[in-house]
Amino acid sequence: MSTTEERRATNASSIAEAFRITASERPDQIFLRTKEDEVSLTFAQSLERVDAIAGGLAGLGLTKGDTCALLIGNRPEFALCDLAVTMTGGVPFSIYMQYTPEQIQFVVSDAGAKILICEQQFLAGVLEARKELPDLAHVIVIDGEAPEGVTPLAEIEEAQSDFDVEASVAALGPEDVLTLIYTSGTTGPPKGVQLCHRNLLSAVQAVEQTVQFPDAARVISWLPSAHIAERAAHHYLPIVYGMTVTSCPNAKEVLSYVAAVKPSWFFAVPRIWEKLKSGLEAMISGKEDDEREQAEGAIAAAIQKVRLEQAGEEVPAELAAAVAKADEALFSKLRAQLGFDQIEAVNVGAAPTPPEVLEFFHAIGIPVAELWGMSETCGAGCVNPPDKIKIGTVGPPSPGVEVKLAEDGELLMKSDVVMLGYRNLPEKTAEAIDEDGWLHTGDIATIDEDGYVTLVDRKKEIIINAAGKNMSPANIEATVKSSSPLIGQACVIGDRRSYNTALIVLDADFAPAYAAKAGIQDASLEALAENEQVRAVVQKGIDDGNEKLARVEQIKKFEIVSGDWLPGGDELTPTMKLKRKPIAEKYKDAIEAMYAG
Repeated sequence: MSTTEERRATNASSIAEAFRITASERPDQIFLRTKEDEVSLTFAQSLERVDAIAGGLAGLGLTKGDTCALLIGNRPEFALCDLAVTMTGGVPFSIYMQYTPEQIQFVVSDAGAKILICEQQFLAGVLEARKELPDLAHVIVIDGEAPEGVTPLAEIEEAQSDFDVEASVAALGPEDVLTLIYTSGTTGPPKGVQLCHRNLLSAVQAVEQTVQFPDAARVISWLPSAHIAERAAHHYLPIVYGMTVTSCPNAKEVLSYVAAVKPSWFFAVPRIWEKLKSGLEAMISGKEDDEREQAEGAIAAAIQKVRLEQAGEEVPAELAAAVAKADEALFSKLRAQLGFDQIEAVNVGAAPTPPEVLEFFHAIGIPVAELWGMSETCGAGCVNPPDKIKIGTVGPPSPGVEVKLAEDGELLMKSDVVMLGYRNLPEKTAEAIDEDGWLHTGDIATIDEDGYVTLVDRKKEIIINAAGKNMSPANIEATVKSSSPLIGQACVIGDRRSYNTALIVLDADFAPAYAAKAGIQDASLEALAENEQVRAVVQKGIDDGNEKLARVEQIKKFEIVSGDWLPGGDELTPTMKLKRKPIAEKYKDAIEAMYAG
């Protein structure tokens, strides 16, 4: 990346201008593609299509400041439509794919969108929601047949228009709203976080300064586009820094995409890393005795080396040599097989990650680093630099970010990445951002002498037991989940109680596989929840987790919940955060039974 190019793209007044600059600098580089290149669009081809769609949308009346809803999965058309709206000066925002018609109606109404663009698979829900959306003038479908009252995207793209895209982009400024990110709604209706062009331009520069990506870096689009992590990492960052984006439409297949794409940067939630660790350990345990013992010994030595390095202690030459030999013979081949052999940075966030999971990947040469951010901060906040990772922390503040602690330990943050405010909620905005410009994050944290931040838990979710002891349910849950691949979700109960209990959800992928191996005939989650053999394995996982917890944090009783908890359902937000109050209400009888007697 040339200095001139970096200066031009990052000094743009808007994301729209940045994309036009990047496209002019990299016309022949692939911008958007699918795994097998069924779709493969260069920056120049993408710009041509973006401008054509923008002209069609302008013809429908979309203009500066107007909102446009997108209900599109991980496919190239998302980026094309999102950018097209941006070129008009409009404000695109995404809807979670799991949303019901009622939830679609809420966010579309709150945003005041007059246009909605969706995939065929979501059209029925959109049309149901439309019955309660009198101001939604146009529904556009990007694929398949368009029923009466719905316009195909091809018609929009092919419409002749006198729209002056250059003039429209020139009229955009850094403080104009770029997008809305609706919060996951753990404690009430989703709030529309208003992010301006300045916010995201600052955020992607902070990421690039930390990671320093190679030219033509590669990323995989696989998280929900309604989530800020997807938006920032796999959309705005590639726009500004000229990256190639491979779309992965099914999140469950993302690890196969990693192997094929060999990304420059990869971000995933803790559960992905926990499952990958379990899978690798199972693979090793299935080897012949000599090979298995050799691999397990190599990993144990490498973990020992990681722990010494993290403690700032000297690594004995003999140990360093043994790990280097293991890396050459085993770990390097493993990284190449997984697709992590060309990685510049690899991160985890959105929930606590057990240290032993991070140590494992560091040991095999995949230095997974925790980071922290919020919708309100464009996903930027704190991040471990790839060459200075402190396991157990989310790293120091990103470049351009200031942090400090309030008297009660709440993490406060000030930066150009902090949102303009919540849409239509001035009182909530005033609660979140004080008069001095500090964002009150809602997270309790500590900051060490090197400026590295460690998160304790959400301020509103801290458990205070009957004896007055403060505990982090999220950290307890992370410890329990990492102790058994059979445990998919755990919800710890214990506030104002004399001991902790947990609701356990079986892992929908691992549990049936375990049942088949164990000879259990009925492998449904409902049946397995009642199976004593399964309960015994879960109990072993709870016991192993308890050994890593303080006595007061340990789980004394648990209940295996029938079925699964799905994103966007009664128990989980679309970003898989626990809805603690609804869970407490729904499973009230099961919870009380664990405390009876």
